[in-house]
Amino acid sequence: MPKGKNAVITGSTSGIGLAIARGLAADGTNVTLNGFGDAAAIEKERAAIESEFGVKAIYVAADLTKAADNAALIKTAEEQLGSVDILVNNAGVQFVSPIEDFPDEKWDLIIALNLSAAFHATKAAVPGMKARKWGRIINTASAHALVASPFKSAYVAAKHGIAGLTKTVALETATFGITCNAICPGYVWTPLVEKQIPDTAKARGISEDEVKDFLLAEQPTKQFVTVEQVAALAVFLAGETQSSITGALHQIDGGWVAQ
Repeated sequence: MPKGKNAVITGSTSGIGLAIARGLAADGTNVTLNGFGDAAAIEKERAAIESEFGVKAIYVAADLTKAADNAALIKTAEEQLGSVDILVNNAGVQFVSPIEDFPDEKWDLIIALNLSAAFHATKAAVPGMKARKWGRIINTASAHALVASPFKSAYVAAKHGIAGLTKTVALETATFGITCNAICPGYVWTPLVEKQIPDTAKARGISEDEVKDFLLAEQPTKQFVTVEQVAALAVFLAGETQSSITGALHQIDGGWVAQ
């Protein structure tokens, strides 16, 4: 990847997003962190990125469920770093429930953060990318962008939407030196997955101890995907030489969707 590029990674204060931010920084990219969490912990991660990798790292606390905050995030990154060359739409949330009991507010939240935020951030970032004739848009989708599981109506709908958004943006930007791809991980052990455990146990009538085994039953490797593996794929897709890889859904799921 060319040195001195600038990236925005949403949902990057922990988990997959933070791993992607660190991976890009290790490759010489300045990064904008975004997400919620303890202020001192976030500052520690931001400062560590700068000291370890010699790049600039900023933090913008935007609420991505609001369209205007997505635009403000991109604008702030452009003002402080000079451009947004790489956009990683990673922010997400999960809730598990039978559809007849699924709270309306949870549906609205998941669609807003997991799908609409990617639309609004991409809309704000594309004009600058087009003007510079270069850009990389990477959407964190899921194996659930390709297949469904019970009790995850909002999440599966949002991730299928991300798949469609990825393909559409790729077609619209194909002649501007911009690529748009989605990464489709299987189960990655992150705070998002850990928080699902009680609801999944309740929805399926199993103990919390049995949930891990249940999740891994979907993945032939019987191993969780690691955040570092997802980050490595994101860094690869952000590279200068990947200009012909666009509009693709990249599975990193331990063989889940191959079944």
